[in-house]
Amino acid sequence: MGDKYDFDIGILGGGAAGLTVAAGSAQLGAKTLLVERERALGGDCLHHGCVPSKTLIRTAHVYHEMKHAERYGLPRVDVPPVDFRDIAARIRSVIERIQAHDSQERFCQLGARIEFGEAVFADEHSIRLNGRTLSARSWVVATGSSAAVPPIPGLSDTPYLTNKDVFTLDHLPRSLIVLGGGAIGLEMAQAFCRLGSRVTVVELARQILPNEDGDLAELVMGVIEQEGVRFVLGTKAVAFKDLGTERCLTIQAENGERSDLKAEAILLAVGRTANVNGLGLESTGVTFDRRGIRVDERMRASPHKHIYAAGDVTGTYQFTHAAGYEGSIVVSNAVLHLPRKASYTFFPWCTYTSPELASIGMNEKRAREA
Repeated sequence: MGDKYDFDIGILGGGAAGLTVAAGSAQLGAKTLLVERERALGGDCLHHGCVPSKTLIRTAHVYHEMKHAERYGLPRVDVPPVDFRDIAARIRSVIERIQAHDSQERFCQLGARIEFGEAVFADEHSIRLNGRTLSARSWVVATGSSAAVPPIPGLSDTPYLTNKDVFTLDHLPRSLIVLGGGAIGLEMAQAFCRLGSRVTVVELARQILPNEDGDLAELVMGVIEQEGVRFVLGTKAVAFKDLGTERCLTIQAENGERSDLKAEAILLAVGRTANVNGLGLESTGVTFDRRGIRVDERMRASPHKHIYAAGDVTGTYQFTHAAGYEGSIVVSNAVLHLPRKASYTFFPWCTYTSPELASIGMNEKRAREA
């Protein structure tokens, strides 16, 4: 392959997309470099996303069933309140169990070289990392996404939660405002309500789960509402204030009327922002904006044929299984040189509320748009 470059393929980000590319490339004999800026591999899904959220949802589900044992012909149980520290410890133990599969040792055994640190592109073939320059024939940007923080007055001076810290709380909030009625917001709202928090969901749109069919979203909302979650829809968040023991959110209805909501904690769930800043992408000429890196059907970043992007950083389908699928498309194109295009025609996704809401391919809304 020639020794013009240190590596055949270099990958930034050790989440679902990056690990898929690293495992595939290394096993196919390509000289592979994987760079992760956090202290451990696994990315958002393992540490702050799917794994902790599904663990919390399962815990809340079991607690909910215990409180309603008589529905199953069982004796009524008086269940004591939860200690969130025990729940956080269980979440940690589940993450640790899965971490073994995403360990540095495992990927080194597959033949990849793993480096930790903040990588910055020096040019379209090389990065600067921990004082060294490393080059690769092809690069893959798989740096993921972070919780979006909207530019609302007072928010920067008000403590808030995101998916980064909601799973490690030292106690259960008495009351919680969830800003955003998408999948993450709903899953967390129902789980915290079942565990004993008073929960209010504030959503700008007139419908929760704005990407889903209205009648199905309404069905889910009805069940969650019966369980005790309060919904405030078609409402804009206009200001935040820290009151010490409480947070205050000023909301504005469609008619312009303003009112205040107060809660012990606020969870931001208003979407995700692609992690594109600080990578030195400007020095590569790659086209990107705050939504992410634009890619073609082969996951190539414009204008280059040797720089790819996969997973949340592309800003399209921000799901773990999408990241894994896109990673496999990159391996086909970059390593095997088999032209393969990504297709989302039969793409499945699921919101893990109770009841769950799953889709595959186009729903009514998407069909109408098409």
